[in-house]
Amino acid sequence: MIEEKYMWRCFELARRGKGNVAPNPMVGAVIVCDGKIIGEGYHRKCGEAHAEVNAVASVRDPELLKRSVIYVSLEPCSHYGKTPPCANLILDKGIPEVVVANVDPFPEVSGRGIRLLRDHGVKVTEGLLAEQGWELNRRFFTFHTKKRPYVILKWAQSADSFLDVCRDSADVPPLLISNPQSAILVHKLRSEESAILVGTRTALLDNPSLTVRHWAGRNPVRILLDRTLKVPQNYKLYDGTARTVVLTQKKPLISHPAVEYREVEFDAEGRVVVASLLSSLYELNLQSVIVEGGAALLHSFLESNLWDEMRVETAMDLVVKSGVEAPSLAGTLVEERFVGGHSLQVRRNF
Repeated sequence: MIEEKYMWRCFELARRGKGNVAPNPMVGAVIVCDGKIIGEGYHRKCGEAHAEVNAVASVRDPELLKRSVIYVSLEPCSHYGKTPPCANLILDKGIPEVVVANVDPFPEVSGRGIRLLRDHGVKVTEGLLAEQGWELNRRFFTFHTKKRPYVILKWAQSADSFLDVCRDSADVPPLLISNPQSAILVHKLRSEESAILVGTRTALLDNPSLTVRHWAGRNPVRILLDRTLKVPQNYKLYDGTARTVVLTQKKPLISHPAVEYREVEFDAEGRVVVASLLSSLYELNLQSVIVEGGAALLHSFLESNLWDEMRVETAMDLVVKSGVEAPSLAGTLVEERFVGGHSLQVRRNF
């Protein structure tokens, strides 16, 4: 009897790999025999064993596998990558039934694992909690179906919707909006996403590091949009502490050893063509990107409607009255919580 509770457990296990498995998806697996879970596993780190392998290895009595059902949050792979095919493992162990939430959109799998299992007499049920499975791996699915990274627009604003005071010099300090608690969450988000993007003006005025410092985790790839290469090479983005890519109109004659340069398309007014930018990030195999600003860059993504998620922090007790206006909120509110008196909203572009 197929039961949703086992797939929910797969999702729970899969989330343990968040931040460590990209560009692979988060996957969990549960093996059930006679209504009892006899094995569990999840994909822990890119390049290491997949969820099915870890689940099978956890079973104390291998003979039970021959009358068990394995629940997997994503279709078992059927190709040789960094690890052997999981579909072959299922066949080798004689597991007679497989239940999956989603078909894998990756071209080298995409239904082939399911066909291989069925061709060898394994009963396969697909689509159990498929919507929830898509939500779990929305970055992975967006990347492979839309051929672009999952885009997160992020900013902090005052209660009257300003991002910053008006500044023309880096000597003028930026408006401090985030509090210590929300700043920690910002760095947690960075550790979970593939890349982080800023525009030229933000880089010049703020000289940001764009690294993970208040959370344990890996640094995202730093992306600097700099059409005419205005940002000085002694700025933090050029310090070599994290992989850095500069998107520009024309590559420099003399490049910097700590960065990669890629050409992207700009329009007649000098604004980046967002589709070209995202295509470049797709070619770099970056499944998600946080767009940190500035205002003009955020507006470009909104106007192009090429965004998936919006994360907005509002300092409820901060009133600025004038300055750099924040973009208008858009999409559907899916979550709101309060941290240190600040509102943290997550909105989605469904």
